[in-house]
Amino acid sequence: MLENFIVVAQQVLVLFILISLGFVCGKKKIITDVSAKHINNLVLYFVTPCVMVSAFQRDFTPELLGGLGIMTICATAVMAATILLVSLIFKGKDSKKRVLRFATVFSNCAFMSFPLQEAVLGDDGLFYGAVFVAVFNILVWTYGLVCMSGDIKEISAKKLITNPGIIGVVIAIIIFALNIKLPYMVGQPVEYMAALNTPLPMMIIGYYLSEADLKKAFSNVSVYVAMGLRLVLVPVITAIVLYLCKVETILAVACVIASAAPTAATTTMFAVKYNKDTELSVSIVAVTTVFSIITMPLVIAFAQTLTA
Repeated sequence: MLENFIVVAQQVLVLFILISLGFVCGKKKIITDVSAKHINNLVLYFVTPCVMVSAFQRDFTPELLGGLGIMTICATAVMAATILLVSLIFKGKDSKKRVLRFATVFSNCAFMSFPLQEAVLGDDGLFYGAVFVAVFNILVWTYGLVCMSGDIKEISAKKLITNPGIIGVVIAIIIFALNIKLPYMVGQPVEYMAALNTPLPMMIIGYYLSEADLKKAFSNVSVYVAMGLRLVLVPVITAIVLYLCKVETILAVACVIASAAPTAATTTMFAVKYNKDTELSVSIVAVTTVFSIITMPLVIAFAQTLTA
């Protein structure tokens, strides 16, 4: 387990250095709120879809197709179970409880997980990680909207269909299923854009940390409850259940990495949009991101040792 921990810790440290760079850029006003939003949109609308297309540029095999199906089931089960858990722990319709539920359910499974899945598990890890993100996107634009807004009418087929993450996955799956190989003039730009998925999101996370009131964030008890669920309980239970279900190691670890990630920055975006407790959302994102530097290596190493 120690060897696994060291490998993962090194990768998390690399991400932390990039986050620190974003933090400094935020403090020095090299990155501003406006530029952060623009970079975030760049990642959302172009980089993430390219990552998914790149991840699915694989030779079609029945084994990979089967793994894709299993990962879809695992990701859906993990998030559904988490939704049930938070509905029991954070009862109520007030702003604070809505933010706590959303923050606990939705992990930063693209920005924080993709780099780790690729580093620890290789191309297969990135392939299965993209599946988890597809499930995330569907749930965040359905359950997430209702959770934060309190209005089921917010669910829109148009929002689902036009979501860049969903579009990227659909294109990627079609390319994979038909065994289409992108020509160099198309494939190479896709690869270059996909390569931005690690540095840009990490720097943006660092920027948001530089803007957060960390002293206040670290003194909020509710934040620690959400953090314990998000960073420890959910991924550890996920690892144990997948082990008991005898899920293949690479699938199990990819799923655990995604579920062990800190709270998604989407939490703050939705809180702002629906006038919920924005300060609480920023606090949870900040605290879980900082502590994930310690918890992710431990949880992932545990999962690797358990499922080996």
